Amino acid sequence: MIEENNVGAARSAQFIAPNQATTPNQTSLPKTYEPQAVESKWYQFWEEGGYFKPQPGATGSPFVISMPPPNVTGALHLGHAITATVEDILIRYHRMKGDDTLWVPGEDHAGIATQTVVERLLAQEGTDRHKIGREAFLERVWQWVQQYKSRIQDQHRRLGASCDWSRERFTLDEGLSKAVREVFVRLYEEGLIYRGERIINWCPFCMSALSDLEVNHVDTPGTLTYVRYPLKPLTEGEPTQYISVATTRPETILGDTAVAVNPKDSRYKDMVGRLAILPIIGREIPIIVDEAVDADFGTGAVKVTPAHDPTDFEIGLRHDLPRVQVIGFDAKMTSDAGPYAGQDRYEARKNLVADLEQLGLIVKTEEYTVPLGYCQRSDTVVEPLISKQWFVKMTPLATPAIGAVKYGLLKIVPERFNKVYMDWLENIHDWCISRQLWWGHRIPVWYCDNCGQMTVSLEDISTCPHCDSSAIHQDEDVLDTWFSSWLWPFSTLGWPDATADLLRYYPTSVLETGYDIIFFWVARMVMAGTHFMGVVPFHTIYLHGLVRDANGEKMSKTKNNVIDPLEVMDKYGTDALRFTLATSGSPGNDMKLVEERIIGNRNFANKIWNASRFVLMTTSAIPGGVPALSELQPRTLADRWIL
Repeated sequence: MIEENNVGAARSAQFIAPNQATTPNQTSLPKTYEPQAVESKWYQFWEEGGYFKPQPGATGSPFVISMPPPNVTGALHLGHAITATVEDILIRYHRMKGDDTLWVPGEDHAGIATQTVVERLLAQEGTDRHKIGREAFLERVWQWVQQYKSRIQDQHRRLGASCDWSRERFTLDEGLSKAVREVFVRLYEEGLIYRGERIINWCPFCMSALSDLEVNHVDTPGTLTYVRYPLKPLTEGEPTQYISVATTRPETILGDTAVAVNPKDSRYKDMVGRLAILPIIGREIPIIVDEAVDADFGTGAVKVTPAHDPTDFEIGLRHDLPRVQVIGFDAKMTSDAGPYAGQDRYEARKNLVADLEQLGLIVKTEEYTVPLGYCQRSDTVVEPLISKQWFVKMTPLATPAIGAVKYGLLKIVPERFNKVYMDWLENIHDWCISRQLWWGHRIPVWYCDNCGQMTVSLEDISTCPHCDSSAIHQDEDVLDTWFSSWLWPFSTLGWPDATADLLRYYPTSVLETGYDIIFFWVARMVMAGTHFMGVVPFHTIYLHGLVRDANGEKMSKTKNNVIDPLEVMDKYGTDALRFTLATSGSPGNDMKLVEERIIGNRNFANKIWNASRFVLMTTSAIPGGVPALSELQPRTLADRWIL
């Protein structure tokens, strides 16, 4: 329905076709739609005319979307294309309704991914970051980022994204960096950020800690090796007894500090309290009981390696077991690995099994599927290692985020993802937020070499506030990339300052993103928004699925089936791609991108072009050209729909 005072509708008329001195005639419009000749011209006209900004005369309520910030590490892919398409549909609809519409664009600094790319460039030049130093390395990264950030912005323009570029943000902007530091300090003062030694996911390639969400678990064919440990005789001359354990990682046997059985397992009641002799190393280790042991796995007795397994680490804490690290941060065996010191972890595994075989300590081996963890970035097998890192206590933050969905403050589309969201939050672990990188938000903590005190500060400091010594140094690590992006809905609007944008446009309205980052980003944004702003950051989460090839296969470089959206737009036009993405799937479901469908939608766009051409031809004789929309008085319902 047409509203006489609807600013959005009036602007829409100009948005579609501005008033012109002369009306296009039959000869000024080609018979076939040529997107390359039209799209960039009109996008430039709209952007320069300020049509993408909130309009001062808007009569409706605020409608706000914060664009999921793409990484600066490369070109946009089809996932970005569908996000931009769906969000643009929502934005243009609400803009035409007359709502106070804002779409905030931006990019993510992508810590590990960006640093890895620039380190490869340095390697090609015969150098590395350690040779050139931290300051020079960061200068190189910034140069690279400026080039690719503008490239991504231009690609979003190609996609027709009508976002407000005057409000474009980057996660390492001064304002967003201020927000990151504010959050770190506040959470530390609230006792929700702490530093401690715990088992973390370590990537030997990236040489950095990873959060649980940065690890891909892949079921991988492996071997379950049964090894028997001799027991220390109770009396001299007593025949040797053994206790057998099963392991998929024989190389970690060298770091065992106990053997554990379930307290309800009667098979081992006479062995509990005795000492076993660790093969090869000869270390005496106790046989203990712990509820964490699964009596149905292997022999029911498990080796306990507190330095190399999360469950074993917790068992070690409960029983005050020593921690012996036999695999280093470079994935090579340490000096505590005895004769295998310096060997690669897999080389040591092979050699140790061979030696155990010679000693007659291998009972048997079985094929076994191992859920191996791989680094999401480098695809290197992750090593669980003990390291001193910074963590966020997540349970206090997760509770309000659970309540937001449970009590209807937040709607997830499709609804079936409520369970996925809730299951993760209800079983959440503390978040490891420190990364052994140079590119990113440096942790705002200083250590005094004189008095040993630690200072967490909003501002950089040059002297220790505890003893006035100038012998201080800042923590070398940076924060996880997601630590800045979980603040995105309010940091981009000026928080922690009470800016006009923050007061007007927070909370935002809708988050549109892929279901694959519901943990990485979506749930964390809900936690941050409720904790720091007191309200959920958006009322609706709209999830799209993956874009697959015509055969339903996931796109990957190894399969050589990746479709570049820029190439599709060059060939068929942006509207053909956008319309295909918008109509090829439903919320939360994967879609197939079929070229025939894109061709059909290109032809559909051509029909709309010719229909418009016909209207312009037939109205070209009207004195003064086509009147403004506000001047027209529809006579019928059909007239209203057309207008």
